[in-house]
Amino acid sequence: MSVEKIAVITAGGSGMGAAAAKRLAADGFKVAILSSSGKGEELAKTLGGVGVTGSNQSNDDLRKLVDLAISTWGRIDVLVNSAGHGPRAPILDISDEDWHRGMEVYLLNVIRPTRLVTPHMQKQKAGSIINISTAWAFEPSPMFPTSAVFRAGLASFTKIFAETYAAENIRMNNVLPGWIDSLPATEERRDSVPMKRYGTSEEIAATVAFLASSGAAYMTGQNIRVDGGLTRSV
Repeated sequence: MSVEKIAVITAGGSGMGAAAAKRLAADGFKVAILSSSGKGEELAKTLGGVGVTGSNQSNDDLRKLVDLAISTWGRIDVLVNSAGHGPRAPILDISDEDWHRGMEVYLLNVIRPTRLVTPHMQKQKAGSIINISTAWAFEPSPMFPTSAVFRAGLASFTKIFAETYAAENIRMNNVLPGWIDSLPATEERRDSVPMKRYGTSEEIAATVAFLASSGAAYMTGQNIRVDGGLTRSV
């Protein structure tokens, strides 16, 4: 008898997080979704899953989501960490408060749920954690300073986590989207991409689904660029 597979998705009410939840559900996963807007809880219901309305900046809300998934299904196989948008300004105009807010949005959004989910994955001796990062993590842009800085830190966290837990068959990888259709489109941005188009949230979700699958069982600690060739020279 096959074991039911369970995926937890944070910031899953819209955009790439919601697309990932839909794709994983289509692939047979039961899904538990967190979002601050309530859209994630609504989406979870339509997908036959469970949801919590809350923030990925709250340990209590995240614990509520994880506990709900465990009480409902008894296991968590996949954690997908999505994020909202952090502060943007010229680099020296960013206040201490906004730097701290950027860390909450782009780094601690991964660390907090990972702390909660990893013990369950250790009991199962398996698990996959997938973080939606950014194509600008290694080639930072002044357009997205707090995102670039803290997601470069996320890349380091991911490598340390991967090395620490690989022997327990728990994997962590990052997906690095470029210009995606969940963002406002401009001709200048489109023209900067060798493929001359924005990517789709569904294309990011397909990459997430692959990293969640047995086909990626030998992959951990990686940063997978899905950017139409934007950062091809990096």
